[in-house]
Amino acid sequence: MSEPRERDEREGPELGAPDGAPGDLGRLAVLKALGDNTRYAIYLELARSARPLSTADVAGVLDLHPNTVRPHLERMRDVGLLQIHTAARGGVGRPQHLYSLAPDAPSLGLEPASFPTLARMLLRLATATGADAADALDVGRDQGRVDGDRLGHRGCLTAVVAQLDAMGFDPAVATADGDGDEGELATIAFAHCPFRDLAEQRPDLLCSLHRGLIEGVVDATGGGEVAGFGSLVDRTPCQVEIRLGGADQPAPV
Repeated sequence: MSEPRERDEREGPELGAPDGAPGDLGRLAVLKALGDNTRYAIYLELARSARPLSTADVAGVLDLHPNTVRPHLERMRDVGLLQIHTAARGGVGRPQHLYSLAPDAPSLGLEPASFPTLARMLLRLATATGADAADALDVGRDQGRVDGDRLGHRGCLTAVVAQLDAMGFDPAVATADGDGDEGELATIAFAHCPFRDLAEQRPDLLCSLHRGLIEGVVDATGGGEVAGFGSLVDRTPCQVEIRLGGADQPAPV
């Protein structure tokens, strides 16, 4: 009989079975770990990130002190939700610990851990086949229309905000009255980009996909039009302006 594999200490304990506890007790430990609002927020940030994050990274995003974040990370690692990666600092001092979701951690409805890898492969494929911004815009619009048909009962702006929120963009909405018959102008800022590392490599593709997706949702729901889109290469990046018709109501901020 083969010897059991020795578990790497960086992986943390088996999910759902801390200290050899039965499965039900392990699941209870996971639920308790995520029952704290701060830990849940940290878990969401790690789940959305395409790369492992340090304690300082998490603290900066959530506006917390690193000493507050550190014990929460260790608690989630203790119950098998997180794994640790060690990164050299390039100088003297202790190596830096980076955290990511364990392979068997629950997704909580977020993207599986394989999605960032798939996205990187698709980006390389798009580059190799010569896909450009116009192609990305068309693909984004097609998907946006499909999603817009599903969300259309909510109204144009509310549907766009719901779509962006579900994808992890943390949208923030501001509205202003238009001039004359132009209607109300809504600006949606993207407080968080779940694809930022890829967008920085190919903003023409990723940002065009994003713009097309929004345009598709707007087209399918009616009641508005995309008046402007700020990508990473613009002076006012990561936002979209939607000119609303009279029938639509602004989404809550």
